[in-house]
Amino acid sequence: MQHLLDQLNQKAAQLSLVERMRIIANTAERVVFTTSFGIEDQTITHAIYAATVHNIALLTLDTGRLFPETYDVWAATEKKYGVKITAFNPKGEAVETYIAQNSINEFYNSVEARQACCTIRKVEPLARALTGADIWVTGLRSDQSHARTTAQFAEFDSNRKLKKMNPLFDWSREKVAAYITENSVPVNSMHAKGFVSIGCAPCTRAINPGEPERAGRWWWETETAKECGLHVNAEGKLVQNVKTTLAHEEVFG
Repeated sequence: MQHLLDQLNQKAAQLSLVERMRIIANTAERVVFTTSFGIEDQTITHAIYAATVHNIALLTLDTGRLFPETYDVWAATEKKYGVKITAFNPKGEAVETYIAQNSINEFYNSVEARQACCTIRKVEPLARALTGADIWVTGLRSDQSHARTTAQFAEFDSNRKLKKMNPLFDWSREKVAAYITENSVPVNSMHAKGFVSIGCAPCTRAINPGEPERAGRWWWETETAKECGLHVNAEGKLVQNVKTTLAHEEVFG
């Protein structure tokens, strides 16, 4: 496994994004790409169709609390690429129980309450979305935050026991934006209003000049809690290549 990951990482620097997507598609039978319709994920979606590969499933996590603009770009993406993006929703009973036991916006009151909400609305649906997958494709970039600086093209997700591929790991925000413009890719209109990283509506704000990209996510919490749980394991560590898993740690959230 590690030998394969090392080979893929050595090749990645010389490959275009489209070539990276073809390598990913050819590496495993069942490949899943989970899109949140942010600028990075829209770039990957376009590259998948430019690469004309057919074994990468496009899925999304519909938390039930997304911005209207996110649903708009979802619809625009399906129309442009002629694809149906499969949604995974939180389990209704779990949401009902959480709200019954807490207030509707309890997640503002403690990190633990917010983690519980993220688990119900994102982490558990992701587990179902990745069932049977050999590879999980994400839009992670290494310069998005301190915790993501060691992200590589090919990693092993020790929590989910599958390969995790980050085709934009070495791209800058500016390079992503240029690709979007050059290829007329649909984007969330909120990006132009300072919303750099977009998640659930009550948990996302626009960032101020000079702030890190993810400062607008869970903005009432400290910087150590800027993950929702999708990219960390049960011990709260960022899930990365087995060689670098212990390099950076953060709160599960």
